[in-house]
Amino acid sequence: MPAIHPDVKKLLEANAAAGRLPFEAQSPADARAGYAAGRAAVTPPLDPVALRRDLDAPGNGGPIPLRLYRSAASQPDALLPCLLYLHGGGWILGDLDTHEAICRRLANASGGAVVAVHYRLAPEHRYPGAIDDCVSAFSYITERAPALGIDRSRIAVGGDSAGGNMAAVLALMGRDGALPRAVFQLLIYPVVDLTMRSAGYERVTSGVPLTAATMRYFIGHYLPNVADRSDWKASPMLADDFSGLPPAFVATCAHDPLCEEGRAYARKLDEAGVSVTELHLNDQMHGFAGMGGVIGIATPVLDFAGAVLRDRW
Repeated sequence: MPAIHPDVKKLLEANAAAGRLPFEAQSPADARAGYAAGRAAVTPPLDPVALRRDLDAPGNGGPIPLRLYRSAASQPDALLPCLLYLHGGGWILGDLDTHEAICRRLANASGGAVVAVHYRLAPEHRYPGAIDDCVSAFSYITERAPALGIDRSRIAVGGDSAGGNMAAVLALMGRDGALPRAVFQLLIYPVVDLTMRSAGYERVTSGVPLTAATMRYFIGHYLPNVADRSDWKASPMLADDFSGLPPAFVATCAHDPLCEEGRAYARKLDEAGVSVTELHLNDQMHGFAGMGGVIGIATPVLDFAGAVLRDRW
C-alpha cells in the first residue's frame, strides 16, 4: 500500500464524514454541481494576473468559451508564449471556473499566457465533441495569436486528467501535420488509455474520489461505443509512433487508477527519444493539483511544472 500524505488523509476523512456520494452514484447534472461545490471548498486564493479575459472560439457545435490569462509579470504589449489548458473532470465535469486557480498559477509560474478551454461535455456531447472543440480552440489561438498578445511560435498544450488526454492527442496531431505543432505538452495525471486495461483499475477500487468505477462511469458517458476507445484520438497510448513529439512534463500519483498508464506513457515518450520530465508522488491522490487550499504540495508542483515549461519556451 503506497504512503498517504497527511493532507490527503485529512481530506478523505472529511469527505467520509460528510457522507458524499461517489460520482458514479449520481446523475451527470448532480455530479457537476457537487464537483463545482467541492472544488470551491479546496481551491486556494486566486493568484493575481495582469489580464483575465473571456473569449469565444468558433466551433462546429457553436462558440467555445475560452479564458485568457497573462502572467502578472508580463508587459501589456509583449507577445507571450502560451499554454492552451484543457480542464479535467472526466469529460463530464468542470469548467473555466473550477480550474481558474490552476491556470492563474501556471501563467505566473511560467511567465507566459494561458488560454483555458471549456469544451462540450458528455453525455450531452459524446466523443469526439470535446476533442473537436479543443482542436478548434488550438487553431483559433494560433490564427489569432498576435491580436491576443501570443507568440504563435511558442504555443504549448496541457491539461489534467481528461484534459491531459486531449492535450496528448493535440500533440500527436501537431506532430503529424493535422494542426500547428505544439512546442510542449504538460500532462497532469492524464488519461491515456480508455480501454481501461492498466493495473490501476484493479488496484484503486475504493477509498478515494476517483476509483476504477468512477473512471468506467466517465468513459461510459463520454465514449459508450467500446470499439472507438481503441482509436488513438481517444487513447493516445495506442498511437503507433511516439517519435518526434514535443517535450513533455508528466505528473502522476499513486492513489489514482490512472497512475500506471500515465507512467507508461512517459516511458513510451522516453523510449522514442522525446525529452520527458516525469514527476511521481507516491502519497497523493488524483485531483490534488486543484486542491491547493487543503493539500500543501499542490502549489509547489504547479510551480515546478510552470518552471519546466518556462525553460522549454
